[in-house]
Amino acid sequence: MAKSKAIAKTDKTEKRILITGGTGFLGTHIVRQFLAAGEKNLKVMASRVPEWMKDAGVKAVEGSVTNADDVAKACKNVSAIFHLAGKVSRDNDDAASMNKIHLEGTRLLCEAATEAGVETMILASSSGTIAVSEDATIVDETFPQPIEILTRWAYYASKYYQERTAIENFKGEGQRLVIMNPSLLLGPDDDRLSSTKPVLDFLGKKIPYSPSGGLNFVDVRDAAAAFISALEKGKHQEKYLLGAENMTFEQFFGRLERLSGVSAPMLKVPKKLAMAGSSMISSLYKNWGKQSPVMPNEVEQAEYFWYFDSTKAKEELGFDPRDPQETLQDTIAYIQENILGGGVFK
Repeated sequence: MAKSKAIAKTDKTEKRILITGGTGFLGTHIVRQFLAAGEKNLKVMASRVPEWMKDAGVKAVEGSVTNADDVAKACKNVSAIFHLAGKVSRDNDDAASMNKIHLEGTRLLCEAATEAGVETMILASSSGTIAVSEDATIVDETFPQPIEILTRWAYYASKYYQERTAIENFKGEGQRLVIMNPSLLLGPDDDRLSSTKPVLDFLGKKIPYSPSGGLNFVDVRDAAAAFISALEKGKHQEKYLLGAENMTFEQFFGRLERLSGVSAPMLKVPKKLAMAGSSMISSLYKNWGKQSPVMPNEVEQAEYFWYFDSTKAKEELGFDPRDPQETLQDTIAYIQENILGGGVFK
């Protein structure tokens, strides 16, 4: 009997936490925070896992969530999954590739996880599946999802249907699905510029005018901590909005100007004119066979308000966002030093 108990204990301790897309902006911070807390049983699935993760004891599974064999291999001997793998694009022409990853990949992962006996899945979605409106309404998780608005854009539509796919396919007995909805992730270490590109564009003076909408952003380090907390505290099929502050684009650019010394755009363009102008420019560049410097979808999205309240995450997960000033300062410093080159603005 004692031997059986010992074996059971060993089996339990050997089960790992799988992080799909664990080499991305958010995933890297989650891995680092787990390692800093002494977690020894991590597994990362990505197309390529960096050597520093392997050297730290992270088990690497190099593959894709859209490949059934890769997913089945990744889910073996796993107790919980952080599903972060995805594709971020503001171009509706990328709809097929985003749907393949977010919908088909999530379905395959849920099926493989169920087969492997995985108990918990933490799904990384987006605040944009809940919090987007034509005015400055501040919403929370109880508000109806604005399907008519979000389905105009392929990325947010794919994230909305990803949530539904997970809910429909990870609901077996003893299974727990927690959906996390962070806003724009800012902070250091976004070497792929998957999320911090708006700040890079500002520093490079590539933003010609100030849109009339508003945004919400959150420090990637605080979001990572909330994701880890959700492993123990998150409730089944509940959604958690993660954001630090709501502000207009004019206020956002003003903050960046004060911190970086780069002038904010002074020009203001009416919404209809901005939309018409961006569509015309995009069409011209397409006719010339070139990539347009202006994306109509990005222009349109910036005319909306992405405001929300994170009280639920604070109360249930202990989400504790830092001062937004620190987040912006660290984002600027990282981009200046690592993307634009050290000393460029000094």
